[in-house]
Amino acid sequence: MLLVIGSINIDLVSYTDEIPKIGETVIGTGFYQYPGGKGANQAVCAAKLGAGVCFFGKVGADTHGDFMLGNMAESGVDIFAVEKIGTPTGLASISVDSSGQNSIIVIPGANSCLDREYIDRNINTIKNCNIILAQLEIPFDSVEYAFKAAKSFNKTTILNPAPAAPLSEGMIHNTDILVPNEHELSRITGMDCTSLEKITIAARSLNARGAKCIIVTMGSEGVLLYHEGRSCVFPAHKIKAVDTTAAGDCFLGGFARSYMINKDVGEAIIQGQLVASYSIQHQGAQSSMPSYSQFEEYAENTVVPEPYELPGQI
Repeated sequence: MLLVIGSINIDLVSYTDEIPKIGETVIGTGFYQYPGGKGANQAVCAAKLGAGVCFFGKVGADTHGDFMLGNMAESGVDIFAVEKIGTPTGLASISVDSSGQNSIIVIPGANSCLDREYIDRNINTIKNCNIILAQLEIPFDSVEYAFKAAKSFNKTTILNPAPAAPLSEGMIHNTDILVPNEHELSRITGMDCTSLEKITIAARSLNARGAKCIIVTMGSEGVLLYHEGRSCVFPAHKIKAVDTTAAGDCFLGGFARSYMINKDVGEAIIQGQLVASYSIQHQGAQSSMPSYSQFEEYAENTVVPEPYELPGQI
């Protein structure tokens, strides 16, 4: 069983030819409301692919919360532990341009109320799960506390440090697999991450602090795995993007589902890339995620680029 601890948001998505600059007004081409939130996205993705998934989170006692929980349950996520509270459901305002790129503002709402006491009330679920996956759209302290508990039960922990925040030594020590994108890696380490060599150096610095396995998602440049002193690049699929909103979340959902089954990091990266490449050819966040049958058909008809190791690693 996969436990996802994270955010639940309603996504208010505006489509436009060009994302406005500061002080600029542009005309949009469409507006939609989608279920979202990094935590909910990753949970729904894994569940739609057939994984057993349960969720820790909070929503408001409002229509957005009802909508989100209904969608998660319909997708196969076990929401028994999700609590409704008086604070409004989290919200994300998203702008998507004609090339599929996006900018996002997140209002945490109920997500900010997920505290240590909530983790304690649901500690038996952590004991009964194999993998715990979390992000940072909920309080950092709560994630660190949950990961410490998970490691005390010898569970595998996966952290998607998004949005980027300084990582404490305790968080790094209790994280088995760390999955930032290149921008988050740069913010976390304070280092330049504008090339594969520089990304490797930054990943190595986290490894020196105790991070066991670092997976850096790099958008159209693919994924870099730094593990046991070596860097391996998994090239991206060459496709036309329609909407990249949930690409990282789809990667995490696909990765976690595969890793839970076979414990092979390389294979899980390939599976995550396939799910992400499917999603960015469709609009929306959770609405762009494939079912298991859709994924199987897509994977069978997609050529996966060969990964390669960077030379000169230590």
